[in-house]
Amino acid sequence: MIDTLLDWVSLLVRWTHVMAGIAWIGSSFYFIALDAGLRANPRLDPRVKGEAWQVHGGGFYNIQKFSVAPEFMPEHLTWFKWEAYSTWIFGFILLVLVYYLNPSMYLIDPAVLAMDPLNAVLFAAGSLAAGWVIYDLLCRSPIGQSTVRLATAGFVLFVAATFAYTHIFSGRGAFIQAGALVGTIMAANVLFIIIPNQRKTVAALLKNQPPDPAWGAQAKQRSVHNNYLTLPVLFTMISNHYAFTYASHWSWLILACIFVASFLVRHWFNTVHTGAIPDWRLWPAAVVPVLAAVALSIIGQSSAPIGSADAAAVTFADVKPIVDQRCHVCHSIRPRFPGFSEAPKGVMFDTASQIRLQAPQILAQAVRTHTMPLGNVTQITDTERATLGAWIQAGSRVE
Repeated sequence: MIDTLLDWVSLLVRWTHVMAGIAWIGSSFYFIALDAGLRANPRLDPRVKGEAWQVHGGGFYNIQKFSVAPEFMPEHLTWFKWEAYSTWIFGFILLVLVYYLNPSMYLIDPAVLAMDPLNAVLFAAGSLAAGWVIYDLLCRSPIGQSTVRLATAGFVLFVAATFAYTHIFSGRGAFIQAGALVGTIMAANVLFIIIPNQRKTVAALLKNQPPDPAWGAQAKQRSVHNNYLTLPVLFTMISNHYAFTYASHWSWLILACIFVASFLVRHWFNTVHTGAIPDWRLWPAAVVPVLAAVALSIIGQSSAPIGSADAAAVTFADVKPIVDQRCHVCHSIRPRFPGFSEAPKGVMFDTASQIRLQAPQILAQAVRTHTMPLGNVTQITDTERATLGAWIQAGSRVE
């Protein structure tokens, strides 16, 4: 019963994290599009930068943006912050529940680096804070005065962090850490820069003082950063379902390629909102790094032998003990491994027919990419992987 309750906690935390993320990303996309779509109108208050007319749900909306702030404090002011805070809070709780409480299973891979579980967790959590500090210092430095230089420096920082993660943690753990790092930077932008600067503006209005335009400019810079970082973060969130992305020897480069493609796609949408002629060259330009990522995932697969189709000498009798010893401990109707109340993703190897049915996944996860068993906790050998591969390549016969 306890295991089932813990599973419900994990499910509800994940659900809340996703819902909050949708709200946060939605508001980010909307306000960047709104900002880009503003049009100047000389009939408006000189303090108004522009306005936008929009139609939605059968109604018309007229929205105006002040260059800095109105001369008075509105009676009702909506703040956009809890979407960001709740996304990070529940995301971090999920990170702790899945990865930090089970580091030997999901975070550590002895084949990459043998680490003490406590040290692995401390390094993982500490790197999130360190990443934010370095990024914030970059933004405040002279580099931050140039969009191109700052974007380049930020990208280099991300690639360096991803490279380090993939050489310290398991492939899956490295990708989720990279996503957590970017998500932490985004949430910290809201907590430490955007909202405090907005509060300074509000405080100045209440004192009948003119707000400093630099506050809004800095907040806007960080808001734009968050907008461009949304798509890469979403990729890292779903990547754990696709082992070929993080199991490659070039996983850090794969993620770098996805970042470049995401930036190009996001930039296309952001520029389209301005009313400018769409630059369709951005789409084929985005395809190039995606194709590079695909190629890297293929050439970066494990070089260990997977067996051949003519290896008919391998029978199900040879395979069954390997599955029972290395896989069945988790993938069973009644898993024996601590922390599992049910078979992961419902995949079970209790019968010969179940093993045969899942043969393609065994080939992909345990033979080609070596992502299973997680962290190789059951200590499967390359010889055993090759045996599995030979049996599957020969037709997965169970008779």
